[in-house]
Amino acid sequence: MVLSERSNTQRAPQRLIHILRILAKHGLLRTLLGKQHMPPPKSVREAIEELGLTFIKFGQVLAMRRDLLSDAYIDELELLHDQVPAMSVESVRATIEANLGAPLSMLFSSFEETPLGAASIAQVHKAKLPDGRLVAVKVRRPGLNEKIAGDISALTYLVLAGEKLFPRLRAFDLHSVLREFSASLNRETDFGHEARTITIFRGTMAEFSDLWIPGVVADYSRGSVLTLEFSAGERIDFYARRHPELMPEAMNTLVRLMMQTIFEEGLFHADPHPGNVFVLPDGRLSLLDFGSAGELDERMRESLSLLLEAVINGDARAATEAYLEMAPESENVNRVALQGDIKAALYEIRGVNLSDVSIGNVFEALVRAGTRNGVRNPSEFVLLTRAVVILESMIRQLAPNHNYMESFREQLSRLTVKHFSQTRITEKSTRLARDFERLVLDAPADTRRILRRIAEGNLGRLPRLESMGDRLGRNLERLAGAIAYAALVISGSMLLLTTSGDWHHSLGEIMIGVGVVGMLITGFGALRRGHDQRH
Repeated sequence: MVLSERSNTQRAPQRLIHILRILAKHGLLRTLLGKQHMPPPKSVREAIEELGLTFIKFGQVLAMRRDLLSDAYIDELELLHDQVPAMSVESVRATIEANLGAPLSMLFSSFEETPLGAASIAQVHKAKLPDGRLVAVKVRRPGLNEKIAGDISALTYLVLAGEKLFPRLRAFDLHSVLREFSASLNRETDFGHEARTITIFRGTMAEFSDLWIPGVVADYSRGSVLTLEFSAGERIDFYARRHPELMPEAMNTLVRLMMQTIFEEGLFHADPHPGNVFVLPDGRLSLLDFGSAGELDERMRESLSLLLEAVINGDARAATEAYLEMAPESENVNRVALQGDIKAALYEIRGVNLSDVSIGNVFEALVRAGTRNGVRNPSEFVLLTRAVVILESMIRQLAPNHNYMESFREQLSRLTVKHFSQTRITEKSTRLARDFERLVLDAPADTRRILRRIAEGNLGRLPRLESMGDRLGRNLERLAGAIAYAALVISGSMLLLTTSGDWHHSLGEIMIGVGVVGMLITGFGALRRGHDQRH
């Protein structure tokens, strides 16, 4: 990856020279050359803003990392803005016609030339389809992907130079931050990915009668153009000035939506600020802009549910275990010190009224504690922390006296019960059975490959060997889980088959339910932690 990025940098010397000139203008080049210590935070922000889109987005990512930077730099980076002039109507017209393959006048019966909003990635225009439907047409700026690719290469070069001059920067693992940022920015500029995200979110709407998410107009969405149903609403902060009494229930809806999409779909809206939440004329909420969305796999969702429960209950040990479950790639973690830091963070909220507790602040404290003690924080958790902080800020702005923590607790309890319903347990049991079958088929072949490599003395290609070792380790996890599953099911089934009385049946059902829940939450966690410690 680094070699590829270096070659890209070499193919864009003009951009790199331009970047160096801006850094020199703001006094940052002297820092890179080792002629002065860290530059003033304000100079860093001003240079980043002048460097444009990619650097601004990267600065906004760094602004989330209070575990990496001091408060002075964080405060300045949080001021970053990407105000840019709107694209000309000629450029918008050319982009739409090139992507949708027809003249603008044939595609829309009317098209407003003045955009509803313009940002660094795209701008939005109101239009009307030939069938009379009002739509919002999102048009991506031309040449954006090429510009981002060149800037990422330049950022990589600057990170390399910075680490050579300041070796202590290597401890921050900026290469991983940059790699994750690049993937995130590519997703944000991918309108196809945004359309799929919207479709998934809309799938949750059946349970939310007070929420509406604009749908994608597929025939008018392609490449650099994304067309959505028009949301004829009012920003929620403006609406709240006239109807403050309706805000507590509206905030409950947003909390429910975040919890539902996280634990059911593994997705969350990463930027839930008032500018992305509207109130429709009929009183329903409308959530907009899904370009920035986070994704959590099933393992992280299960760990997150345990972490939330531990935070709400003030259980430092459980919070530490759940937090480490979310960062399995971390090595050399000082677990004792980490638990001590987490205990201190949770102790601070123990004497605070539940309505005054900030989950976002607690998550930020966890991230800082983890970084201090050797944990490699997953980018998804950092992004989720930012999303929760933004949501909490809006709640406190619009419904300052509302105990939204109770909403978190209620939703967590409801989703936990649903997560361990008979249907879900059956699904997980089926997956475990398939895993056991895969283990039986794959493990002997994997073992033979490793033994053959050892016998041949061919251990030079370590990545391949490590890959087989990781696979074998995962197979062993599946075996242990399958054995535990089989034992629980057999024990419970034997009781269910008895005819001695109804209490046998009840006990059998309880054993199966409690056993499977315990296996899923505790067994897999212990096995995964043990695997991480051994490696």
